[in-house]
Amino acid sequence: MCQFDESSLVFAIVERPYRVVVAKPGLDGHDRGAKVVARALRDAGFEVIYTGLHQTPEQIVQAVVQEDADALGLSLLSGAHLTLVPKIVSGLADEGRGDVIIVVGGIIPQPDIAALKNAGVAEVFTPGSPLPAISEWLESALDQREKGEYVS
Repeated sequence: MCQFDESSLVFAIVERPYRVVVAKPGLDGHDRGAKVVARALRDAGFEVIYTGLHQTPEQIVQAVVQEDADALGLSLLSGAHLTLVPKIVSGLADEGRGDVIIVVGGIIPQPDIAALKNAGVAEVFTPGSPLPAISEWLESALDQREKGEYVS
């Protein structure tokens, strides 16, 4: 029989990888960019859940809630970002998940970036953004949030 002295027990803090949902809202059927970003995030150590094409804002919100995601990456090429993204931000807030860091990527005109950030998007990555820059930015933002230092 093995006996343990309680004073010799050491508990390590187990750090889990950040969980990111990557989603394609709306009718946009081009998901190569979303898959490339999802793979880059995975390779950088994130746990990634890709929802697939043609997701409604409600489906995306439910995926984030069900997966207990830390962040949400939205890929939009259709031009519907000013309609779909605020619905998703609002839906997350309604579900008590306003803490989720939201990033948007895709074809986003420069004047729309400020509107998306005002709607609650933390960062926007346009075509040509280096993949390491996306994962590094997201990891830094999530680390800051965990420490209570993140300001959206």
